Amino acid sequence: MGHRKNSQPRRGSLAYLPRGRAKSFEARIRTWPEVNSEEPKLLAHVGFKAGCIQVVSIDDREKTPNHGKQLVSLGTVLVTPPITVLGIRGYSNSTTGLHAEFDVYSEDIPKYIAKHISLKNKEGALEKAEKMLGRIKEIFALVAVSPNVIGIEQKKPYIFEAAIKGGDIQKQFNYVKELLGKEVKIDQVFELGGSVDVAAITKGKGWQGVIQRYGAKKKQHKSRKTVRELGSLGPISPQNVMYTVPRAGQMGLHQRVEYDKRILIMNNTDDKKLEINPEGGYKHFGLVKGDYIVLKGSVPGTYKRMVKLRSQVRNVPPKITKPNILEIVV
Repeated sequence: MGHRKNSQPRRGSLAYLPRGRAKSFEARIRTWPEVNSEEPKLLAHVGFKAGCIQVVSIDDREKTPNHGKQLVSLGTVLVTPPITVLGIRGYSNSTTGLHAEFDVYSEDIPKYIAKHISLKNKEGALEKAEKMLGRIKEIFALVAVSPNVIGIEQKKPYIFEAAIKGGDIQKQFNYVKELLGKEVKIDQVFELGGSVDVAAITKGKGWQGVIQRYGAKKKQHKSRKTVRELGSLGPISPQNVMYTVPRAGQMGLHQRVEYDKRILIMNNTDDKKLEINPEGGYKHFGLVKGDYIVLKGSVPGTYKRMVKLRSQVRNVPPKITKPNILEIVV
C-alpha cells in the first residue's frame, strides 16, 4: 500500500485564516442588510446561550420529501434580556471610510448600567447633531445589555452598535431619539418564524495539532518518525513554508457568523403553558428567566456566552410563516 507523501486536509483549510484567538468575547458585526421600507427599523438584538432542546414540529418547507410530516430538530435556547438604547451615533462618508461625526447619549440611563460606565453629553449635543444630518450617511443606535440581569456573574454591561435602516436619515434619527433611555425587547426587533444571523465567539480548544485542527490524514504506521504530522511542508527550494500548508496552532475561540437560523419559539418564562426549563435548570447555566427564543440548529460558543442576533442578510423570504410546534423535549 503506497504512502501519501503530502497529506492534505479533508476540510477547507483556507476559509478562515488566520485562525487566531479572538480579541474579545464580543463578536463584531461588520455587514448590515438593506431594508426596503419607509419606516426605520432596529436590526440587532442580543442573547445568551443557555442550552439545547429537541423541538417536534410539522415540516412546513415546501418541495421537500418531509413536507407536512413530523420533524424533530435540535433547538438552541437563548435568553434574550431587553437591550437599553443609550445613544445615537452618526457616520459620514470620507475618503478613508466611515467617520463618526457625533454621539448623543440619553439622560436617563438605568442605574445598573450607569454605575459601570460614564457617558455624558456635551452642551447642546442633540441640537448640534440635528444640524449635521445633511452629511450623515448612516445612523446607529448605541445599545447596552447587562449579563447580570439574567443571573450571569459579569456586572459590566456589553455596549455595541446596532444599525438603523429604512426611510431617510431624518426618520432614522427621530426613531432612535424616541427610543433613548428605553428598553427594547426581542419581539420588537424580530418576528416568530423569521430567520436571523448569529455572530459569536466559538468554544476555545487551545493549541491543537494539524490532525485535529485541519483534519489532515494520519501517516502510515511506522512509516515515519511521527504519525500525527504532515508528510511534507513543501519543496526544499525556495526555503519557506506556504501559508496554504496546514500547521498546528490555536483552535477555537474564533469569531464566526452563521446564517439563516429560524426562530422556532419566542416566549417568556411567565407563560406556564410552555415549560422551557429542565428539572434543576440547564447544565452550566441554570434556570432561564424572562424572555427567551429557541433557534433551529446549533449556535457558536459555549454556555453563558453572548450571541449577537442580526436581521438576515441572505435568502430573505417574501413571507414569514409561524412554525407549528407540537412538543418540546428539554
